[in-house]
Amino acid sequence: MTMTKTNQTTEIKSFSRPAVGAISLSVGILALMASIVLAVSAGAADIQFLHVWRSIFSYDAAREADQIIVGIRLPRELGAAFVGAAFAVSGAIMQGMTRNPLADPSLLGLNAGAVLALACVYAFLPDAAYVTMVLISFLGAGIGAGLVFGLGAMSRGGMSPLRLTLAGAAVSALLVALGQGIALYFNLAQNLAFWTAGGVSGTTWPQLSVVIPVVALGVIAAFWLSRSLTILSFGEEVAVGLGQRTFAIKTILMIIVLILAGTAVSLVGSIAFIGLLVPHMVRFFVGTDYRWIIPCSAIFGSVLMVLADTVARLINPPFETPTGAIFAMLGVPFFLYFARKGGGKMK
Repeated sequence: MTMTKTNQTTEIKSFSRPAVGAISLSVGILALMASIVLAVSAGAADIQFLHVWRSIFSYDAAREADQIIVGIRLPRELGAAFVGAAFAVSGAIMQGMTRNPLADPSLLGLNAGAVLALACVYAFLPDAAYVTMVLISFLGAGIGAGLVFGLGAMSRGGMSPLRLTLAGAAVSALLVALGQGIALYFNLAQNLAFWTAGGVSGTTWPQLSVVIPVVALGVIAAFWLSRSLTILSFGEEVAVGLGQRTFAIKTILMIIVLILAGTAVSLVGSIAFIGLLVPHMVRFFVGTDYRWIIPCSAIFGSVLMVLADTVARLINPPFETPTGAIFAMLGVPFFLYFARKGGGKMK
């Protein structure tokens, strides 16, 4: 029996935990501030916490510590924070929009498409501005996603979450191979290796001047559509019954995902699983209301990315472990757990 609009709205509201969401958001903001201070202080050159605050608020180019903090570490960790937010929010949107618990930009071809696009930029437009790289990156992400969803829709049994993930694995392998082939042919293997491994080393303030506004606007747009996403996550019938224009909402949400994922990959490369892990952890605490899932995913995605980058720097100093490897160690068991459950749709 079809529920009335009143009953549907009541059911959706019952999955919201605003008190827990507010507490989680507050804790996450404090954790993010602490993790950035810790990350900026720790490294091959240990710097005291007080020096971090002094360098930020009273920068002196003559002090070596200030040059390390403001010139190298601070842009790196701010880049990690915004990239973590971009990947986490894009993963949350995809999981809600497709009702697929395995949805993640890296698993559905977006990251691989963006990396292939970057390989083409290095080969054919070596002097391109960073803004051009960002635009071409989320164009590549769109091509990757289009191929994955196209293959998933062509399957005889319909577009199930597991089939979509398998299509994503196949398309990602193809796009990565093409990107590596272009890199080898044009002698760009060393340049592309950074984006294949994933990491925020080398992040600069000019890059952040492009990335921060784009990611911030993407997260704000996602939050603006969070109520519609919540309704959409309960199924097409519920959304249509409540008067949602599902095609228009899905189109806008997919554009937001492409912008967030493409921008993030242009800065740090292909980092998997952060968009898979964070929304599930957040959903466990705040429920299924995306008005809380989106902002909490942004904050905790930032925290996780900053901490992962810090661990990557401290494992074997002065050398760095790829941040992508850190997330692979966390994400693969999590992915296998959901795959073992059958990759069913989200409840």
